[in-house]
This record gives sequence, C-alpha cells and structure tokens, in this order.
Amino acid sequence: MIVSANPATGVAMLELPFQTAAEVDAVLARAAAAQRGWAGEPPSVRAALLSRMAAVLRANAERFAALITQEMGKPIVEAEGEIAKCALTCDYYADNAERILAPERVETFARESMIVGDPLGVVLAIMPWNYPFWQTIRCLVPALLGGNGLILKHANNVPQCAQATAELMQLADAPVGLFGLLLIENSKVEAVIRDRRIAAVSLTGSTQVGSLVGAQAASELKPHVLELGGSDPFIVLADADVELAAKAAVKARFSNTGQSCIASKRFVVVRSVADRFVEAFLANVAAMTVGDPMDRDHALGPMARANLRDELHRQVERTIGEGGTLLVGGGMIEGPGNFYRPTVLDDVTEDMTAFREETFGPAAAVVRARDAEDAIRLANRSEFGLGASIWTRDLDAARHHVRRIEAGAVFVNALVASDPRIPFGGIKRSGYGRELGKLGVHAFMNLKTVWIG
Repeated sequence: MIVSANPATGVAMLELPFQTAAEVDAVLARAAAAQRGWAGEPPSVRAALLSRMAAVLRANAERFAALITQEMGKPIVEAEGEIAKCALTCDYYADNAERILAPERVETFARESMIVGDPLGVVLAIMPWNYPFWQTIRCLVPALLGGNGLILKHANNVPQCAQATAELMQLADAPVGLFGLLLIENSKVEAVIRDRRIAAVSLTGSTQVGSLVGAQAASELKPHVLELGGSDPFIVLADADVELAAKAAVKARFSNTGQSCIASKRFVVVRSVADRFVEAFLANVAAMTVGDPMDRDHALGPMARANLRDELHRQVERTIGEGGTLLVGGGMIEGPGNFYRPTVLDDVTEDMTAFREETFGPAAAVVRARDAEDAIRLANRSEFGLGASIWTRDLDAARHHVRRIEAGAVFVNALVASDPRIPFGGIKRSGYGRELGKLGVHAFMNLKTVWIG
C-alpha cells in the first residue's frame, strides 16, 4: 500500500494499492505503442505539446503548489516557485525546439555530413520526492522533445503529485499512453528496468540507489543518467562581500528546508573573514521562522519523513561528539510533524560526519580554511561533486579557481541552481550524465552520423 501523509501533521491523506503485474504490463505496452507514433512527429508538433503543458501548469498552479506543500512539506511560496519553474522550462524547450533538434552539419571530405538525433524509445524516470514536479518535468520535457515516451516511477511518499503529473499530461492533450505512471514497490523496479520496452533510464536519488540502478541498466546495455547526492561547498574567500555571501548562504542551505541535492552544505570560509561571516549568517538564520508550510510567513516547513529527520539528528549529534561546535539549533521541535530546528555547526573539520556525509536537511557546517588554496583543497575533499559556489570580488582569480573545483557546476557570487538553458549533473559519487540544455535532450537520443559521398 502507498500512503500519502502530511509531514506537517503526520495525518494520512490517501492510501493507494500497488499496481498489479498486469497493470504494469499495460502501462509499458501503451507507452511503447504511443512512442512509435510520437517519434515521427515534427519539432513543431512536439513543441506544441510542451506549450500546452506550460499553460496547464499555470492554470493549475495554485492547486499543484498546495499539493506539493501538503504531501512533502515544502513552504508554499517555494512550491509556487517550483510550478512556475516547470512552466518556464516547458516554454524554453517549446521555443527552441527547431534549433535543438536541427541536424548539426560538420565539414568533412564528404559532399555532405551531419549529426542527426533519433529518439531511443521509452525512458523510465525514477524520481525523488523533494521537488516532486520539477524533478519529473526536467526529465520529461527534454525526453518528449527528443521523440521519446516516458514512464514515471515516483517516490512512494508523493503519489498525489505523481497522479497530478499524469493529469497534467491528459489536460495538455498528450498522446494516450505516451506518459505512463507506475505505482509499484521499489523492489519491482528492477524488472521494469530490464523490460525490453524500456530503452533508457533516468534516476535522481541517493548514491546508494544510483549504484544499484546504474548497475542494472548497464547490465542491459541501456543508456542512463544518474543525478545523485551532493555535499556542495559554499566557498567564501577573504575578499568576498561577506554580508552578501552570508545572506545568500541562508537561502543556499535552507531552501526546501535543506532537502536538496544542490543545497550548499559545507560553508568553507577563509579564517580572516570567518567570524564576520558566522555572525552575519547566524543573524540571517535567526530571522527564519519554522512552522506550518501553508503559512506564507514561515521560511521552513517540516522534513518530508520522520526517518529523514532522525538521520539528520544522528549526523548533527555525531559531529558535535567529534568536536564540532553547535552554534544554534541541533534538535527536533516537539509536537506533531517532522520539524527540525535550523542548525549551524562551526569548527567542522574534514574528518567529521557533517563534512564527510550528505546532510539532507536544515543543518549547515562551517569549515574554516587557512587561505584560498586551502579552501579549494577542502572543497574538493569530498566523494561528491555536484555543484559549488565561490564568493570573491576578484573575478580573474575566480575564473582560475573554477577550473580547479571538482564539480559538475560552479557558480561565482551566486547560488547553485538548475536552469533549462544549461546542462546539469555531477561527477564522482554525485553521478554522471547531464540533464537540461541541449545535452539533456541528447541524453536520450541516438546521435547518428550521416555521411553523403
């Protein structure tokens, strides 16, 4: 049984039975049949569907955002922003469909040579709960533009958001079956990955699950994209605008109640400005309120599940036991719901839990570096490599530093964020492959060389 429960109250809102094997087979069969027709549609037809999806998202924004908040606890203002971003992504790919799908002509000795993209087939998207619409849209939209179908296996704590995505596709008049929804046990996913009707796999999730899914897809020789965990460094150099950096740091760490793979988690600050940064950071943290995520005045809501809150508390307690300094927070909030106090740990070193592990919740770790060289070393001293943010007034030095930071994205004097116009993904144990941008479309296409003699 799949249960949808409100993390702010703990009250169950909906229970759904798992689909039977026959129902799963029917979803796969419909998707395979629909994709064969969709593959032959020109860019203009594909773009028109994406435009209709944008319109449906905007028309239902209030309802969809409330569903996100009720099902996984995201503050309502952020949930509304998530839906708006989904619509903008549909717009971007619709507006640029012809350009993205155009053959790339290459000068060779041939009379004519080019690279053309053909769809692979049906993509299985295994998506997480923390951005229940956005994570799906950022995989679905490029896949559709590329001529593919998509089957969604969403996290089982957000089934209503999964159903709302299916409703979105129906209201946008997508070909019947082109988008399919699986409501199944996690143990049943491997059989779907191995099914001959699945051509490729996309997963956003933990490193542990990514290792399993990657191995299963690879054993079937199926292309796959893995966007996994992160422990992003937020690097503050000695010449940074410390007040600006500290203000941005709060959003970088605590958006979505800290439950984001690209949230800054390790605040690597050069010692000469560390005290100033911490003072300003704490002042901004103190201004945040925690409570009912439907209340627009609350910056932080509950964590999505009780076990996630328990794991975060374990990491905080272990870090304190290892010598970290608790500056604020560090405990659960009594009462109903999965609330946790916004937490700041100082004097964190590279051998401590909050440095080594991904902390998926409202807890920040301040790491003090000797100088810029030490800051870059500490930033790279991680098994993860998703994103990084560096703050400095010296842009020439920043251009040098970004080439040395081991991450899939580096933002200078800005928060790490995904954007439909540029590729997104990580290295090391943060995964591989890219979503979004032109590369996100090509991830699930056969880039075919054409040579005309």
